[in-house]
Amino acid sequence: MLRTMTFAKPVALLAAGVLLTFAAPAAKAAEWPGIVDAKDIAEEGFIYGLPIVMNYAVMYAYAVDKDSGQFKAPFNEIKNEARVFTYKDTAIVTPNSDTPYSFLWMDLRAEPMVLSVPAVEKERYYAVQLEDGNTYNYGYIGSRATGNEAGDYMVVGPDWQGETPRGIKKVFRSSTQFSLAGYRTQLFNPADMENVKKIQAGYKVQPLSAYLGEPAPPPAPKIDFPKIDKDLVKANFFEYLDFALQFAPAEANEKDIRAKLAKIGVGPGKAFDFHELPLGHRLEIGLGMKQGDKKVDAYLASGAKDVNGWKIGSWFGDSAFFNGNWLLRAQVQRRYLRQ
Repeated sequence: MLRTMTFAKPVALLAAGVLLTFAAPAAKAAEWPGIVDAKDIAEEGFIYGLPIVMNYAVMYAYAVDKDSGQFKAPFNEIKNEARVFTYKDTAIVTPNSDTPYSFLWMDLRAEPMVLSVPAVEKERYYAVQLEDGNTYNYGYIGSRATGNEAGDYMVVGPDWQGETPRGIKKVFRSSTQFSLAGYRTQLFNPADMENVKKIQAGYKVQPLSAYLGEPAPPPAPKIDFPKIDKDLVKANFFEYLDFALQFAPAEANEKDIRAKLAKIGVGPGKAFDFHELPLGHRLEIGLGMKQGDKKVDAYLASGAKDVNGWKIGSWFGDSAFFNGNWLLRAQVQRRYLRQ
């Protein structure tokens, strides 16, 4: 069932250097795990949830909040950027500066989306990277993956069941109901920008029903997306994780961590209860988050090889690549997304 989240009057606690502010939900303190277990769950849950919450923050800035300063376009609409990125583009800290971007945030709840790309000359590199709300790179369209020929590709949500329509070259399945397609188109020199604009104009997106010329299905329910920014993430981390997980069905390698999070009221059908907990539990939750944060930073510092001053490593991949290594996934997103 779709749940939207509202933040109740906060109860704040400064624990182990971490400010925690949580809403007032319905679970009973007596149902919680012991103090040590609560700390361990908070630590593991922070590491597991960090990329998901950070991804939500970028989605909110790009596709929800029109006043964010980073807004691109509403869901299921492409925004072409006929420019190279600069230091003023802060939602992602490491964008390329020689490939103008196009962005598409997809809402896959009602039906799949069909992405169409034009023919691109063989000398020019272009790529469409598909990344879901779990921050998994689950597919690529473009020069290296599918070639430079024109084509239609379909992106489906985790629960979609159906046959591949005629004319679709490949189907990509997102593990979450919301997903990003990030387009990059090679720019040879400043005078080449007009050619890039022509290619970007050939990037198209439409719902499957429109592609097939059929009536559209009923629209998905409206969502009241909770506002998020850097300070709110620090204060309401588990509320944001709780909100995001309703759009991300658990995969096999997530069942253990999801079961642990459910013990402290985080997950679909749950509500994170903080203010009614004994003081000891609240302190341990804060300590667990702080220790999780330290582990991510430590892994980040050691996760790349230094080769002649360059930090080199292999960090991006799909669900199978990470295979439940939440610490690896967390440090990747901290490295490349804003904190």
